[in-house]
Amino acid sequence: MGNNVKSLKKRRDNRRVFLLLLPITLFAIAFVYFPFIRTIINAFSKVNSKGVVKGFAGLENFIYTYSRKDFLPALRHTLTIALVNVPLTLVITLSLALLSEKKRKFSSVYETMFTLPMSVSMSASCMIFKSMFSPSVGFINYFFSLKLGWFESSDTALFSCIILTVWMGIGFDYLLMLSALRGIPKSVMEATKVDGISLPRRIFFVEIPLISPTIFYIFCTNLVLCMMTSAPMIIIMGVSAESSATNTLMSMMYQSGFSSSDYGLAAVLSLTAFVLTLLFTILSFMTERRRVHYEA
Repeated sequence: MGNNVKSLKKRRDNRRVFLLLLPITLFAIAFVYFPFIRTIINAFSKVNSKGVVKGFAGLENFIYTYSRKDFLPALRHTLTIALVNVPLTLVITLSLALLSEKKRKFSSVYETMFTLPMSVSMSASCMIFKSMFSPSVGFINYFFSLKLGWFESSDTALFSCIILTVWMGIGFDYLLMLSALRGIPKSVMEATKVDGISLPRRIFFVEIPLISPTIFYIFCTNLVLCMMTSAPMIIIMGVSAESSATNTLMSMMYQSGFSSSDYGLAAVLSLTAFVLTLLFTILSFMTERRRVHYEA
């Protein structure tokens, strides 16, 4: 009798879990797995301007994509954004979190200022930065007595976009860093003070190792976001010929898919960005055991 009751209860629990997981499973199938499989199919197929598969193309789409003159610049821009954005964002957010780690009278004021980028939408941020760096009405040129067309010049456009992407990521990453630092046991910090450990040694040999899981999480998520960066370039630079100075794999994919209706090219670019992101993530996890400490 007891076994029957336990079996019935277990079936009810399994049914309940299944029903709870069903909505997100259907959502993932419809908006994640199906588009991903369709992208793979399009990459190896001949697709017309209406998105209809007309036949098998083999590696023709890959050869065509990788032989284009604008592919290597887009790849270089994507890697440049990732290599600059990720470490720069980590250094800035960690520094801000260390400065505001101790709660003070006006902590809420500067904490709000540091998290302010979170409250601004991406499109609004792009328009604000475009106005700030405008060669005619922007206050950046006025304040530094410059005459630069930050987004208009191919020499400074990518650098300006990197500044924008770094600023947009500061707010959330700062909150994660700050919560991790304040989550360090007080007994550990008091022990460092009793032992007379200097501030630099305490930061680099105590605090940073203890919050290394949070740093690793921010590193991985920022790496993925940087590899998939496209919106700022599209919003600010548009899809004209002048946008080639900031073209990334994702913005190039957007132009190919939505402007030119070249779905085969767009699919190859999507898969290329996915594979590169996956490889970088795997390399990051290979260093996790040696660099990340999950126990205090």
